[in-house]
Amino acid sequence: MAKVFLKRNRKKRLKQGHPWVFQSEIERVEGDARPGDIVEIVNHSGHFLAKGSFNPNSQIAVRVWTYNPQEEIDKLFFEKRVREAWEYRRRLLEDTNACRLIYGEADFLPGVVVDKFADVLVIQILSLGMEVRREQLIQALVKVMEPKGIYERSDVPVRELEGLEQRTGPVWGETPGEVEIVENGLRYVVDIVEGQKTGFFFDQRENRAAIAPLMTGWGAGHGIALQPTEEVDEQGKIVFRPVDRRGKIIKNPFWDGADVLECFSHTGSFALNACKHGARKVTCLDISELAIETAKRNVTMNGFLHRVQFVVANAFDYLREQVRLGSQWDVVILDPPAFAKTKGAVEGACRGYKDINLNGMKLVRDGGFLVTASCSYHMKPELFREVIQDAAMDAKKILRLVHWSGAGKDHPEILGVEEGHYLKFAIFEVRSRA
Repeated sequence: MAKVFLKRNRKKRLKQGHPWVFQSEIERVEGDARPGDIVEIVNHSGHFLAKGSFNPNSQIAVRVWTYNPQEEIDKLFFEKRVREAWEYRRRLLEDTNACRLIYGEADFLPGVVVDKFADVLVIQILSLGMEVRREQLIQALVKVMEPKGIYERSDVPVRELEGLEQRTGPVWGETPGEVEIVENGLRYVVDIVEGQKTGFFFDQRENRAAIAPLMTGWGAGHGIALQPTEEVDEQGKIVFRPVDRRGKIIKNPFWDGADVLECFSHTGSFALNACKHGARKVTCLDISELAIETAKRNVTMNGFLHRVQFVVANAFDYLREQVRLGSQWDVVILDPPAFAKTKGAVEGACRGYKDINLNGMKLVRDGGFLVTASCSYHMKPELFREVIQDAAMDAKKILRLVHWSGAGKDHPEILGVEEGHYLKFAIFEVRSRA
């Protein structure tokens, strides 16, 4: 087996658990190391550190597969890794009907993502080392998971950095274009063929559920109060009914629920969770007509259609226009796509995040809540909070941090691997400074 010798003065990232070796860290390679081969990674004096897949044409020259010099990268290796990943999800998730089954390096299978949609798996292969061992991965998934089918969505530009072409299509068994899943007790239709990435974003699972406490307790703010009537119940107690300022009884069972604006809704996942937990009315907005049609199907399937309004529009323009009109919501949710996909895009991303958060918090009724997120790895947590603080200052708002988190339990992070800490999610109470 060829050996990759690392420079003496490199950063000791491997010892911190980081699974990548960059070209700039390599001193020399001894032996015949072909692209995709498993090589030994050793320090400058030849001491064994790990074994990984080699790609001389990528900035990430070696991806770590194991720290055990005796462990072979074979059929049993893949079965063991898949089994461990599945056992981890079953232990930590209440419902494993749908989840991220394998999260690349964090599950010690570098360069691959596998999402479980009921009994269908969707794989995304991102590295040369995994591409070479694609069939071993597929057979291990079939044996351990026993799916009805496996579909591939390796249609991402990052493959080109590994010298690979993009590819999609069925790879095993029966793979329908759409699959119905359940998450947080809600039903979704997932388009595994045309949907974004693998078709669904599992990383916000716990964050979607975290908005539950925000969805009720708004009746008084909407001018509705419980007042006694002349009616009595079966126990002889006076019956109270919700009444508006004019004294009219409100028949809407969700009279105490929040008015919610969800921007960048994609498949309507936050809207569904808002309705589940008692929202009175939700405005669901996305620039994609296809996304809104999918969101509408999901909302209808869960019986919430009468409480949701759908808007196809650019979120930046829509937020500015609603500020101009003086519109207000109890809860505004901002879950945009990544604005900073490279380090050089951070400055522009800061402007984008500030714009939507500035206008978003202006649309929140005093004492309401701003729910905001960033999935840009290059947007560091401290910078994201700084941008939101700047927006609050310009909007003349005071923010109280209610909740701060990252990706869900099926997206584990290896300590010392900053690249895994990409998602920032926050809930702020918004108060006027005036």
